Amino acid sequence: MPGWVKTGYDEYAKRLPQNFSVKLVEITPGHRSKSSDPKRAIEEESDKILNAIPNGAHVIALDERGTQWRTQQLADQMRDWMQDGRDIALLVGGPDGLSKECKQRAQQLWSLSNLTLPHPLVRVFLAEQLYRAWSVTQGHPYHRE
Repeated sequence: MPGWVKTGYDEYAKRLPQNFSVKLVEITPGHRSKSSDPKRAIEEESDKILNAIPNGAHVIALDERGTQWRTQQLADQMRDWMQDGRDIALLVGGPDGLSKECKQRAQQLWSLSNLTLPHPLVRVFLAEQLYRAWSVTQGHPYHRE
């Protein structure tokens, strides 16, 4: 990832308190080439992703067909997640998306946007939105609706 991605992600991740910290787990992408079948790469990634999910975690897969939340709705979701007390695993797929198995493993499907977002930007955008929603749950005026 380019340096600006790490800088952007780290900026928002460090703002979150220790009891709501984020941990980035990077999965090696499946092999892709002009002649290879993208389904094979998705399957390779799927096994790695599913194996990286912490036991007992509440799983949320990012998917274009998922639910889109406004900031306040995301903050409400976050309150529910915090009350549940389990780890949250946010699954972000590779260039070809997540496997059917990853989506089936998820308790929720979340769409960040109707737009196609570049993979590096998703990482920064996701960290910022988590920080923004957490700020709302704490009564901070980070969001003005």
